[in-house]
Amino acid sequence: MVNKIAVIGDKDSVLAFKSLGLDVFFAETYFDIKNTLEKLAEDYAVILITEQAAEQVDELLLKYKKKCFPTVIPIPSGTGSTGYGMNCIKSDVEKAIGTDILS
Repeated sequence: MVNKIAVIGDKDSVLAFKSLGLDVFFAETYFDIKNTLEKLAEDYAVILITEQAAEQVDELLLKYKKKCFPTVIPIPSGTGSTGYGMNCIKSDVEKAIGTDILS
């Protein structure tokens, strides 16, 4: 596995990441997001995914949470945060230490 970073989401939200040298993939429908994520999981160490896209494939994200690689991180889109990413972080922190310290 090569230490590469990818970004998945709608074009307006992820295009700016291309200027940082990250690999950008446009996907908005459930099947596009699911297929792109599964394909990228084989070659990328970190995958950033917009919250709106992540919410559509929530069950698939649970599969990757159980593995070391890739790390899949929900990020806010260009339209703002839905709170999905922060809820994921809170859940992970609570599992790790036994209490919610972020609220």
